[in-house]
Amino acid sequence: MIRVAILILVALTALSKPGEAQEAGSSDRILVMLRLPAPHFRSGGSYGGGYSARLSRSQIMREARRIARAHHLTLVSDWPMPLINLNCVVMRLPPGASAEGMAAEISRDRLVQWSQPMHDYQTLGGQAGHDDPLYPAQPARPLWRLDAVHRIATGRGVTVAVIDSGIDARHPDLAGQISANVNFVAGRPLTAERHGTEVAGIIAAKADNGIGIAGIAPGARVAGLRACWQTNVRDAAAVCDSLSIAKALHHAIDRRAPIINMSLGGPPDRLLAMLLDTGMARGASVVAAYDPGRANGGFPASHPGVIAVSGNPETVKRHPVYVAPARDIPATEPGGGWALVDGTSYAAAHVSGLIALIKQARRNRQGRPTLVTSGGVIDALATVQGRTAGCDGPCPASLATKGRD
Repeated sequence: MIRVAILILVALTALSKPGEAQEAGSSDRILVMLRLPAPHFRSGGSYGGGYSARLSRSQIMREARRIARAHHLTLVSDWPMPLINLNCVVMRLPPGASAEGMAAEISRDRLVQWSQPMHDYQTLGGQAGHDDPLYPAQPARPLWRLDAVHRIATGRGVTVAVIDSGIDARHPDLAGQISANVNFVAGRPLTAERHGTEVAGIIAAKADNGIGIAGIAPGARVAGLRACWQTNVRDAAAVCDSLSIAKALHHAIDRRAPIINMSLGGPPDRLLAMLLDTGMARGASVVAAYDPGRANGGFPASHPGVIAVSGNPETVKRHPVYVAPARDIPATEPGGGWALVDGTSYAAAHVSGLIALIKQARRNRQGRPTLVTSGGVIDALATVQGRTAGCDGPCPASLATKGRD
């Protein structure tokens, strides 16, 4: 009955306008990593070419063309990644060729750092005290005691980079909350899509504007980095590939995003792993959705140092998995509406918002924040206050589970 009541409330406020369906597929492409002469790249400059020395770029591309000819491949594009001193070159396979076999063959070339298949990823969402009318229906309000939490912090001054599908920056609950909206999907124009808009709203929807929902961190800002694209007008499913995610990750790291939300999952990927390590070494908190259908929750949730989040307790050796709300979540929809959503994508969004609150509340403190949990379930109020789970005052430190910020 509660879900029916929420659905009725959502239906009364929803004005969603789904985007166009798009197809995906990357099994005919591989990525070839060539060493980038770092001194010839201006980090933070335009990505329209990126090189300040034409000779360096011409030399790199000459080698790329040589490799393509030698292996009967088609050179598609390249993307410089100066943070890890690599130029990522995309090559298309001839009909019938194996991506794994071709990548292994090209990796033996003396000028190639490594080659890998282009992996596919997908988002992990399923459809389904403030004056915002949907706020009472948000599971995090009672579970995380948001009324009390927001009296301590709202995430003001903190930016969360959301690597996802397109965000509707004109949504009334998101207008003014989106600090950037950058498209890293080649050949697909930026458009407002469901999954990215939903995740952004859960993290940072405006509070006390008399409509919709209140974000976990309503004072925070979202940097929308579109690496995924919606595939079906009927639901929020979106897909991404290794290169689009890598471009977005590089952008977020280069601009020192303190929090990076990745509500997506897929197979392990060497390029993305290198970028994740670089970002975390620079102090970024990376939050990823746990995929129950993949070993150890899939990638990037399984990567060391990444904060993995599920909607239920999970047992994974040597890697903590945190539990956050993942069902019957009111969320923003493209076109100015709201809908109920389910999935670990939205559990991860909750934790990204929570970390924004921690960063504001503890801005002058040294060290990494602690996620206070009991059985993997996060105690948001205790976390923001810096207390131990289940305690109104000082408690034994052994009762707290320390998470990686």
